[in-house]
Amino acid sequence: MEIADRTLTALDRLYLARAYELAQRGAGSTAPNPPVGAVIVAGEEIVGEGYHHRAGGAHAEINALEMAGSAARGATVYMSLEPCGHAGRTPPCTDALVAAGVARVVAGTADPAGHGGAPKLRERDIQIVIGDDAVARDLIEPFAVAMRAQRPYLALKMAMSLDGFVAGRPGTREPLSSVAEQRLVHEFRAAYDAVLVGAGTVRVDDPALTVRPTHHRLRPYQRIVMAQTQPIPAKSRIFSAAEEYATTIVLAPEASRAVYRELESVADVLYIDGDDGTLDLRAALQPLRAREICSVLCEGGPRLASALIAAGVVDRVYWAIAPRLLANETAVPVLSGCDLATLPANLRFDRVERLGEDVLLSGALHV
Repeated sequence: MEIADRTLTALDRLYLARAYELAQRGAGSTAPNPPVGAVIVAGEEIVGEGYHHRAGGAHAEINALEMAGSAARGATVYMSLEPCGHAGRTPPCTDALVAAGVARVVAGTADPAGHGGAPKLRERDIQIVIGDDAVARDLIEPFAVAMRAQRPYLALKMAMSLDGFVAGRPGTREPLSSVAEQRLVHEFRAAYDAVLVGAGTVRVDDPALTVRPTHHRLRPYQRIVMAQTQPIPAKSRIFSAAEEYATTIVLAPEASRAVYRELESVADVLYIDGDDGTLDLRAALQPLRAREICSVLCEGGPRLASALIAAGVVDRVYWAIAPRLLANETAVPVLSGCDLATLPANLRFDRVERLGEDVLLSGALHV
């Protein structure tokens, strides 16, 4: 798609910032679609706003046009993402923009699927500017990767001591996260389609993996456990029924069907074929897409984190460092059995944030 102009003015960026804020309201509810926000400006007045609430529902610009009514004629529409030009569950949004008589459209970034409506808008003499804004790209990062990789976008969140350990000895739980970091993790859980841990974490920590405080969203929260060969107690908190939470998914190797049969009464157990009797991590992620799970936050332990990195399915890392020292003869390293040389050469840390006493680094691997 030819993009004639990526130039965004200061005023464009101001209204786009509002569109991004609106888009965030749909985070966690829009899969398999990306979160999108829209603002309609006539003169110097905002006459319409909207965001995409859920897949199958009206898109952001349609909601904004409905609010603006006749005031949309001759106005400028600011959108976090290029408007769609194809029919899916809903008609093309470009048709609605043309019918409303808007004069200009400004989008923060282009549609990564190549289904954008910019060409159609230009054909109808509607000026369109598509920026290359980092904030807009961040908003659709999970969507863009999931679409390209044909598996869910996977973010790995790890916490470690200053000297690179997660616990003083195996099988113990070491609280490393500050209050500010814990709060951020709950915000992450609310924004991702699902949260994932390994069976070892369930056995040692018995986490509920719920979002606190409760954050209502249109799409039920989803919890996932990756298992291999060892049993998991059916009474674990992660399997407890909770309002606004879907039945927990367990991903297990076909060869271990007998081990996890007891869980079938409390969980949705998906058995995955594996060549050596263990769980093929890359293959295990595939059936999640069929359930419209497009983004997964992994809060697993060192073994699962290492295995996911080795399998090449980690797209972003959130690496929290606590100002503590845990080194001793039995200390558990943050990555267990993982050769750090296997990390992709294109790993780039692009965010650094202070969280109480902790520091959070974030970087993309395959974006």
